[in-house]
Amino acid sequence: MKLIFLGSGSAFTVGAGNYHSNLLLISDRGNKLLLDCGSDIRFSLHEVGYSHLDITDIYISHLHSDHVGGLEYIAFTTKFDPRCQKPRLYLSKDLAADLWEKTLSGGLRSVEGELNDLDTFFEVEKIPRHGSFTWENIEFKLVKVIHINNGFFVMPTYGLFFEIAGQKMFLTTDTQLCVDEIKDYYDRADLIFHDCETSKFPSPVHAHYNQLVNLPAPIKNKMWLYGYQPGPLPDAQHDGFLGFVRRGQVFDFSPSTDRDRPVSADMNISS
Repeated sequence: MKLIFLGSGSAFTVGAGNYHSNLLLISDRGNKLLLDCGSDIRFSLHEVGYSHLDITDIYISHLHSDHVGGLEYIAFTTKFDPRCQKPRLYLSKDLAADLWEKTLSGGLRSVEGELNDLDTFFEVEKIPRHGSFTWENIEFKLVKVIHINNGFFVMPTYGLFFEIAGQKMFLTTDTQLCVDEIKDYYDRADLIFHDCETSKFPSPVHAHYNQLVNLPAPIKNKMWLYGYQPGPLPDAQHDGFLGFVRRGQVFDFSPSTDRDRPVSADMNISS
């Protein structure tokens, strides 16, 4: 099993040598699960030698365009390409209606002679509260994180907790630093992939490096950082982290690699 970071940047890093922080999980059988599907997905897939033809399963964490903006491309290309089957779409139940009505329906609702809905393009699996989904015999538990609180409610956003080859992993997706809410997952995980803003002018909706650096050493020691802005980066390894994930970085979770950590390498891609 391999995990590829198609990009490791924030929502606004396109054109700066990086792409949105969308991930591709590839099973030993060659099946592929796309973790979020941002608006630059056609380019980031191409960079690593893939296309819409390879996308059969998708997980969506929340409704910002760097996580869902590529779904229209996937929907149309897979529907009208006879080589493709309808992709399966996993998302929390509270996201499904808004994904269609407020994000996708403007472009996808109408085709010649027909009106569409989300089920036209995807095999939709709506995950209940505190629920999970299973792909390739791996259970992915949805973890509610705090990304944006608009004063009326917290925008639904979900990270993932899962285990591959004995390695327990926590992928935060976009989140503020909300230790009280997710500390249990920090503690249980063997490996953490954490949203990390590096902007000179921090926003209130992402965990910033200056906050994360104050976490206890046992947590930082198992944490990779991603979702950062262009420009110079702090010395994360010096500060106790595993490092910043690079675009195209591959994590190999093959059980035959007798190591405490997955093998990490870069794909042969252009800058």
